[in-house]
Amino acid sequence: MKKKFVFFVLSLFIISKGFTATVDTIVIPSKVMQKEYKAVIVLPDSYASGNKNYPVLYLLHGGYGHFDDWIKKTAETKLIQKISDEYNFIVVMPEGETFSYYINSPVTKESQFESYITKEVVEKIDNSYRTIRNRKGRAITGLSMGGYGALYLSARHPDLYCAAGSMSGALNPDMRDWKFPSNALQAFKKEFEKILGPIEKYPERYADASIINMADKIKAADIQLIFDDGVNDFFIDVNRELHRRLVFNGTPHDYSERPGSHTWDYWKNSLPYHALFFSKVFRENGSAIK
Repeated sequence: MKKKFVFFVLSLFIISKGFTATVDTIVIPSKVMQKEYKAVIVLPDSYASGNKNYPVLYLLHGGYGHFDDWIKKTAETKLIQKISDEYNFIVVMPEGETFSYYINSPVTKESQFESYITKEVVEKIDNSYRTIRNRKGRAITGLSMGGYGALYLSARHPDLYCAAGSMSGALNPDMRDWKFPSNALQAFKKEFEKILGPIEKYPERYADASIINMADKIKAADIQLIFDDGVNDFFIDVNRELHRRLVFNGTPHDYSERPGSHTWDYWKNSLPYHALFFSKVFRENGSAIK
């Protein structure tokens, strides 16, 4: 009976201790867009008690979302805090607006999110926190539009990131093989026209922006890559095609399909796999906090 009581008390202590990562919201202004945007920053509990430099995981939101989606949608499980504490990551969730696709738009001067994320956000984080200020200490991933953004930015800026991921990535702006009703596709087409112009007039822009067409660039970037999708997701064929092309050109990568669709239940299940993958990469780079 005494042993049972001790175990019960110990269990209560463990439960009450929980995860104590610090969650904060900061302003990261953009000179290139002449705007101020917010970002959520999660610091692991160990950050406050030492002087080590920490690896950073950049976590991008999806289309029609905002910077705080990840923290709000996983609030009941404190998933981001748990990942930050378990792996000693700083997790940064920047703003990408509702449909920027994290690119520098040739159409809309107010939408220059490639420059914002890769220059202004990275500089602000490195100047504000104790980070590993090179590619060995940075990884980037995201969901849907954010999955596209993570692969796009890492392939174009391999000097910044050692690893990248995508969950349910909307990987091709030309929308080939997107499994949507025609009215929904027309709505998306109008959104893409705002940042890339009409596809009929600028097909080369869409071709250049497609992750599917960037398989060789991804190989040359020499980044550790993980991506996945739910078997019932409307982007499954697009993700399978990227996987096929990366296999064909010999690019090492971790690809998986799991039960699920384009939902937060799927992404909450997917993100821990990405975090584990990145933690291994950071360890191999000598960037992990022990």
